[in-house]
Amino acid sequence: MNIGTSRIALCIEYQGTNFNGWQAQRSEALATIQEELERAVSQVANQQVRLHCAGRTDRGVHASAQIVHFDTDSVRPLKAWVRGCNALLLPQIRVRWAKAMPAEFHARFSAISRRYAYLIYNHQVRSGLLHSLAHWHYKVLDEQAMHEAAQCLLGELDFSSFRGAGCQSSTSMRYVNHVRVEREGDFIWVDIKANAFLLHMVRNIVGSLFEVGEGLRDPKWLKQVLEQKDRNAAGITASADGLYLLEVDYPDQYELPKSPWLMPFFKGAQV
Repeated sequence: MNIGTSRIALCIEYQGTNFNGWQAQRSEALATIQEELERAVSQVANQQVRLHCAGRTDRGVHASAQIVHFDTDSVRPLKAWVRGCNALLLPQIRVRWAKAMPAEFHARFSAISRRYAYLIYNHQVRSGLLHSLAHWHYKVLDEQAMHEAAQCLLGELDFSSFRGAGCQSSTSMRYVNHVRVEREGDFIWVDIKANAFLLHMVRNIVGSLFEVGEGLRDPKWLKQVLEQKDRNAAGITASADGLYLLEVDYPDQYELPKSPWLMPFFKGAQV
């Protein structure tokens, strides 16, 4: 970082339905979150900027608190980054806050954990209002059995059985802090927090939990899947529709604000 250059962190909320994930794909026709956001930030900065994010989300995945950073020589009030970018962005993407950061801060490498929520609408009839915002599952699910099964995932473990093809991570070891499966009426959510995630890891875990929730598998089956370290042993990859990057944690020294989850039925967001 050059003398006179500032590092700015932004908290981004987006509905990923009509985007080809986070990462810029210059050859793709469908826009990405990174491309749209870099265009807006660069216009406010009056110079080209490059964004770095806490975690790359896949096509169709949403976020309530994605953290990004960029370096710029431009001097702007923090509110100008928020209001200026939001005036230029598509309505599905919003900047929640901006904060000046020290040079050593990095949105990805400074993060100590990420938290995802997978939202399921468990009802016989698909919801029109929730299209692409929640995974529709018409078969009745036993959320208690799903929660029981998921507790085998806690701690530092090898998640090869839930690793998506094409994952570029050098290791399949991850540390999971918590997994909770809860219900509120027709809504079930899987709340999972870990130091980092493998490609499709949450969606593959949820796909396996569906088999437990439907009564096709005993809760102890998930531990057997984990121990096999074989993706073929696990269940399907759940759709991207219900997946949200809920929050990213950083050391207290950075004093980053908390951004509230906007769906009131997801009580777990306040934990």
